[in-house]
Amino acid sequence: MEADQIQQTKQLLVSSLRGEGAHLSLEAAVAEFPNELINTMPPNVPYTFWHQLEHIRTAQEDLRRYAADPQHVSPPWPEGYWPAPDEQADRSAWDKTVQAIIRDRESFIAFISEPQRDIFAPTDHMAGGSVFRTALLAIDHTAYHLGEFVMGRQILGYWRSEFLPAVDQ
Repeated sequence: MEADQIQQTKQLLVSSLRGEGAHLSLEAAVAEFPNELINTMPPNVPYTFWHQLEHIRTAQEDLRRYAADPQHVSPPWPEGYWPAPDEQADRSAWDKTVQAIIRDRESFIAFISEPQRDIFAPTDHMAGGSVFRTALLAIDHTAYHLGEFVMGRQILGYWRSEFLPAVDQ
C-alpha cells in the first residue's frame, strides 16, 4: 500500500473514531442528556444509560491498551466490561465517564496517527491482528452502543434531531 493510501486510511480511522461521516459522535449522543435519565434503563434493556457509557469507556480503553502494550491484560468478560447492575452514577460520575471516553479516544487517535505507525503490520501479541483491526473493533463497538443509546433516548422521548450536527451534502 502506498504511503498516501496509508495516510488516507489513518485519517478515515480518526474520523470514524470521532464519530464523523456515517458515525454518530459521542458528543452528539450525550447532548443535553437529562440528569433524571442517567440511571434509567430503557424498556427491555438490562442496563442504564450510564452503564452503556461506562461499557464504551472500558472497551475502548481496553482496545487502545491492547493495541499499544504487549503486556496489557484485558479485564475478564463480561464482568470486567460492565458496571455492577445496581451501580449508579450522579452527574459528576457521568461527566467523568464522558470525559474519559473522549480523552482515551484522542489518545488512541494519537497512537494511530504516529507517522511511523504501521497500522497493518501483524503483531505477535495480537494473535496476528493489527492496529487497523483493533481500531475497527473500537469504531464498530462504539457505534453499536451509541446507536442503542440514542434509540433508548428516542423511546423515552428525550431525543431531538437538533442534537445531530449539520452534515454537508
